[in-house]
Amino acid sequence: MEKHMIRYAKSQGFAIPQMNINGLIWIEGVLQAAENMQSPIIIGTTDKNIAYLGGYKFILQTIKNKITAMGITVPVSIHLDHGLTVEGCKQAVDAGYDSVMFDGSKLPIEENIRQTKEVVEYAHAHGVIVEGEVGAVGGVEDGLVGQVKYADIDECVALVQQTHLDTLAPALGSVHGKYKGEPNLGFAEMEAIGSKVDVPLVLHGASGIPNADLQRAIQLGHAKINFNTEINISWSNQLRKTLNESTELFNPQEILKPSIQAIITIAEKIIQTCGSENKNTAFIKNR
Repeated sequence: MEKHMIRYAKSQGFAIPQMNINGLIWIEGVLQAAENMQSPIIIGTTDKNIAYLGGYKFILQTIKNKITAMGITVPVSIHLDHGLTVEGCKQAVDAGYDSVMFDGSKLPIEENIRQTKEVVEYAHAHGVIVEGEVGAVGGVEDGLVGQVKYADIDECVALVQQTHLDTLAPALGSVHGKYKGEPNLGFAEMEAIGSKVDVPLVLHGASGIPNADLQRAIQLGHAKINFNTEINISWSNQLRKTLNESTELFNPQEILKPSIQAIITIAEKIIQTCGSENKNTAFIKNR
């Protein structure tokens, strides 16, 4: 399903937002926002957080249970973000994930190609799509640490052509976590890569990038955009506000309820920025 979602988004000039989860309330908030906005959605689980969240099978079943309990009608895809090992990607495939990302960006390109190809062959045999990465997204988030390294165009072409992956994340100036200074995206590089590969592009580290830049990236072939920090900041700000203003409050549900609404509110804004609002019906008719 996700492959069709992303390819349809690219053909129509919008992007499917991927929102990473850090616990049950993120699942609830993201799903509710997607349903409110009638937007297809990708729920991401970062490799570094898998053990914390209970393992691949537990995460997958929890999300599916929430989808059923909440009566969610929009398309939802479950994705392994920044899979750091071939074995981890295979475990996610076996658990029932819809897509996996193998992040071989820190490897020499020949090794990145070799390991990505192994993931692709295994995933495709199980009907699961694969995202690959070239270059390095900077910053720190979910235990991932990196310095910005722009993707090499020839390496992007080689990775796509030799592995037959489904989507490509070329690092072009975005960062995980909070930006220090202003974002500096490589739009010329985006255009060049988009003209040479026939797969949709993925933008990581979108939190903090101005809306105009995100929309320009969409027009240059990015059909999936990943968000995490922006959501976590909104959640933590509201949680802190609730605790500071209501010092006698101790009921967990009452403490967390406003922070869940904060997740819903920011997720709805992200959906609007990506242009995926009210695309549920259109996607179903055209898949």
